This record gives sequence, C-alpha cells and structure tokens, in this order.
Amino acid sequence: MERYGYIRVSAKDQNPERQLYAMEEEAIKQSNIFLDKVSGKNFSRPQYLRLLKRLKKGDVLIIKSIDRLGRNYEEILVQWRKITKEIGADIQVIDMPLLNTNTLRADLTGVFIADLVLQLLAYVAETERSFIKQRQAEGIAAAKKRGIHFGCKKRELPEDFDSVYLLWREQKISCRKAAELLGMNHTTFYRRCMERKEVEEAGKSSE
Repeated sequence: MERYGYIRVSAKDQNPERQLYAMEEEAIKQSNIFLDKVSGKNFSRPQYLRLLKRLKKGDVLIIKSIDRLGRNYEEILVQWRKITKEIGADIQVIDMPLLNTNTLRADLTGVFIADLVLQLLAYVAETERSFIKQRQAEGIAAAKKRGIHFGCKKRELPEDFDSVYLLWREQKISCRKAAELLGMNHTTFYRRCMERKEVEEAGKSSE
C-alpha cells in the first residue's frame, strides 16, 4: 500500500505551501506528492493524470480539502467513483474526515458515508451557484430600473471568486488572504466584493 498526496492551486503565482505542509504532517514521501498549478474546472491536469496511473487497489490518496480535488462537483463525483470503485483506492480529506473512505472499510461503511456526504456537498454547491446567479440577475435588473448604467466590461473575475467571496463574507478568511488565494490585489478584491454585495442587496430590495 502506498500513500499519495495531491495538491492543486488555481494559478502559477499562488502558493501551495499550506498544502505541502499538510502533506509533510501526513508523512507522505516527496516522490508521492503530485502538484498541479491549473484551474479546478476539469480534470485534464498533467500531474493528476500521472497520479491516476500510479494509484492501485489499497492505496490512499490524501488531499487537504475537497476543493483542491476540483471545483465542479459533478466531475468530482465521477473521479471519486473512479478512484474508490474502479481502482479500489481510498481517499482521505484532511479538512473533512467525514469524507474519508478508509474508515471502517471492511464493511464499506466508510465508502457509503463518504458518498452520501459528497452527494450532499454537490447539491449544496450547485444550489449556492444557482442562488448567486439568481441574485446577480435580480440585482442587475433592479439597478437598471433605478437608472444605473453599467460601464465598460471589467476584467473577468477568477473562476474561484464566488467561493472565496463567500468565505470572506462569512468572516472565515481575511480580505488579504482572500485576495492572495485569488491572485488579486487586496484593494481590487475588496472593491469587487462591495460591487457584488451591492448587486445582491439590490436584488433583495426588489423582492
């Protein structure tokens, strides 16, 4: 049995140090750590694909958090089943032990519970995305009714902006930390958050 670590950051300028430290804490061999500096929107990643070729039955794949595996929960579910069912390896999520499939594996309880939790997370993530898009649309419509005109198209936000914005809004991370995770200037991040908040509040007031 081998233990492998997988690390992912969304951009080349983001620091994987926190995840690397977590792998060191788990005593994973350096040669068994795979790191991708790419988007989490799909699984066409060079190091992840190399990792899949190395994984075999009885091995354990360790990740810091589920979002390091990916951002698209539908695709995460496909890969999850590929690893746990087809390959027969286990998955250990450091930040969410309830997802660990190497618990009580003898009677499949761990795998079953992990699958249920993952399905729930997929549902919550999809619901949250739909909620945010709905609020944005309502806010923009309400703003236009009030005579607010939107200027030139701004620079596209990082793909992880919504999830990091929610963490910041819930005071789970600081503004500077959020900006660092997204590879943005912290003043730019704060300004875009205020714009997002204004749109959401405008959507609420139109109800």
